[in-house]
Amino acid sequence: MDILIVEDEPEIAQLIQLSLEKEGFTCRLSRDGLSALRMFQEQPPDLIILDLMIPALDGLEVCARIRQKPGTKDPYIMMLTAKGEEIDRVIGLSTGADDYMTKPFSPRELVARVRALLRRSLRQGGQNQLYRTQHFVVDVEQRTANRQTEHAELEILDLTTLEFNLLSTFVSNPGRVWNRTQLIDKLWGDNFYGDERVVDTHVARLRKKIEKDAANPTFIKTVVGVGYKFEDPVV
Repeated sequence: MDILIVEDEPEIAQLIQLSLEKEGFTCRLSRDGLSALRMFQEQPPDLIILDLMIPALDGLEVCARIRQKPGTKDPYIMMLTAKGEEIDRVIGLSTGADDYMTKPFSPRELVARVRALLRRSLRQGGQNQLYRTQHFVVDVEQRTANRQTEHAELEILDLTTLEFNLLSTFVSNPGRVWNRTQLIDKLWGDNFYGDERVVDTHVARLRKKIEKDAANPTFIKTVVGVGYKFEDPVV
């Protein structure tokens, strides 16, 4: 697995690199946001460890730009921050980060979180699963998702890995109410290390791609005090 480490403090960058390479990962280093974007474009990694406060472009901007450039590989992104009060900002903004850690951190915990991120998958078994609702067709094995347009044509949805898994979970059980804990277990498994509000970020991003009006969603409804449910009749 290829990991891009974006950290401008040499001692921390070296600590991360040594800890991960000891576990068999391949690591590349970047010291600023612009070089990180260039390295991402040249060779997309499987995972990016991204410090929040870096020169040229900060971590939030780098994260946002990466998520705006969908490609064959959609890397997981772990944010690093030295300021606890900035956690809400990192998680709350729809930049697309999958997890975060605060400095100082334990190298052992860092490795565990990296492994947990790279193990994330849609845990629905190995059989081919094709879900059809009135407006959506989702093929889990082929990793394709389509939405029916107003003209009865199928439009291919450009989704990140997490967005596809989230939509697949919703369309597999239309009408079911999911709380954050259930969605985390379904999408990320037992090794999730993060804030449950990460779910809200990914739901907001998915709504922007499948809803006509994300502020007034037709398909992914908020169940106040509980979580979310997907409404679209099965066909």
